[in-house]
Amino acid sequence: MSRLEKKMFITADLKLITGLRIGDSKEKVEIGGVDSPIVRRKDNYAPYLPGSSIKGKMRSLLELMYGENFDSKAKNTGSLICQLFGASENKIGDQEWPSRQSRIIVRDADLTAEWEKKLRESEYTDLPYTEIKWENAINRMTGTAEHPRQLDRIPAGAEFRLKFVINVFTDEPGDQYLELLRKGIQALEDDYLGGSGTRGYGQVEIKNIEVTEKSRTEYLVQTNLD
Repeated sequence: MSRLEKKMFITADLKLITGLRIGDSKEKVEIGGVDSPIVRRKDNYAPYLPGSSIKGKMRSLLELMYGENFDSKAKNTGSLICQLFGASENKIGDQEWPSRQSRIIVRDADLTAEWEKKLRESEYTDLPYTEIKWENAINRMTGTAEHPRQLDRIPAGAEFRLKFVINVFTDEPGDQYLELLRKGIQALEDDYLGGSGTRGYGQVEIKNIEVTEKSRTEYLVQTNLD
């Protein structure tokens, strides 16, 4: 019977080398308002990095590296990527793999306290915490710029706190999970996060990685269930 053996907690600091945007839906267009807003917290309007965006980007990069990229929803192949990130059931010939629940939790990443204050009080931002970047399309016949639009993005230099949790069950390769996550972090640094990456957005540096663990026994002792 499979049981949870330990939790691995990984924290790190993510620094923006270039401006970054992860877009939010815009329910109505305001006259003079920004065309493409970013995701923000609802309590203080500060930008954040959704855990789903971080997890999805790392997984897609790892799948490309290992040649496991799928056309649609990820299906279980028994690979380490499927073990860590989860996958739906799959059948290839006589081999069947059941659906697999994700072993990794990726938290939403908030600005560090220092950078929340710095951006909130900055005289150089165009909106609270963020800058407006003008973009346009180039008409390749005439060489002229067309369709100018305003994009909301987080300025370069801002730092966020990353938090991951890896659940390790009986006879599972916890050390290999951690190593795969490290490779995903490296791949993300070498690529980009968010939108418009080929235009220079979303280059990040991830530093100060720390790992701690908490065993099943520790949980049972704390709750008097052992």
